[in-house]
Amino acid sequence: MIHEKIKIQMPGSCDYAALYTYVLDYYDKLGVEKRPIVIVCPGGGYDHTSDREGEALALMFNSIGIHAAVLRYSTGPSTFPTDLSELAFAVKFLREKAQEWHIDKDKILIQGSSAGGHLIASLGCFWNKAFLPSEVKKGFGKILGGNGRGMMNMDGSDDYAAVFNPDEIRYSKVSNEDIRPNGLILNYPVITSGEYAHAGSIKNLIGDLENADDFSDEKGISMSDFVSLEKRVSKDVPACFIWHTFEDQAVPVENSILFAAALRKAGVSTELHIFPHGCHGLGLGTALTAANEGKEVVPEVNMWTSLVKNWIEINYPITTKF
Repeated sequence: MIHEKIKIQMPGSCDYAALYTYVLDYYDKLGVEKRPIVIVCPGGGYDHTSDREGEALALMFNSIGIHAAVLRYSTGPSTFPTDLSELAFAVKFLREKAQEWHIDKDKILIQGSSAGGHLIASLGCFWNKAFLPSEVKKGFGKILGGNGRGMMNMDGSDDYAAVFNPDEIRYSKVSNEDIRPNGLILNYPVITSGEYAHAGSIKNLIGDLENADDFSDEKGISMSDFVSLEKRVSKDVPACFIWHTFEDQAVPVENSILFAAALRKAGVSTELHIFPHGCHGLGLGTALTAANEGKEVVPEVNMWTSLVKNWIEINYPITTKF
């Protein structure tokens, strides 16, 4: 397994921002040529990234034969669009590493829980906007303008392994297609800033930003309205897999319903599952991702892992040699 920590430093990034890879090994005598990859974005209300929604989910995707990576994106006091730029950067980076790591560059999926769901839905809605490639380019430029190294040892030491060659101009050119995800997996996502908003997430995301003139094609839109993603859906949003619980009190199920309704109106392929029981932040729904009190153990919800496996196998199958 290629298990590395790739530091990501965009303008405004927190020092801890990094992509942790869980890339399965390639074997000449194995019939698998290329695999999809899922970038896992934990929740945490844009205040932190939850340990319960990171590595365990990456390993679950590994268990079904899929590459994975966990993005520890910047949270407060960093504000929009820093975290979005970091996720777009991660998509571009993995697309550039596709040949070396046997990733199918046309099957780069992003998964997010709670506020992480809002983050991936944001990239799904905004990947084709003019402001985002230039933000991502700043991050590659920051690395290439330094020592040309971006991957560090898992022990945190500064004995860097070279990832970026400053002479490789492809890293400094970023197009909208470079940062386009091929599919979205949303676990009990934050979506709206309206009646059913998770107010803390929206507040942490936008901070003191009042208007979206720097990001929106339309002038005069407030930042709060701009990041209400049920209003930003278009036909260009990639296919979505969504699940939520009816009993979620922290992020009401209406968030997923509003997003799914907008996706349907736009003609975007969507699979939506609503489970009757379970609190917020369930992770896998098993003891592996439960907090100390154990309320996140809801066996019926763990079915989502089988459902998403089926969704991936149908829509983003592994590429074989035969």
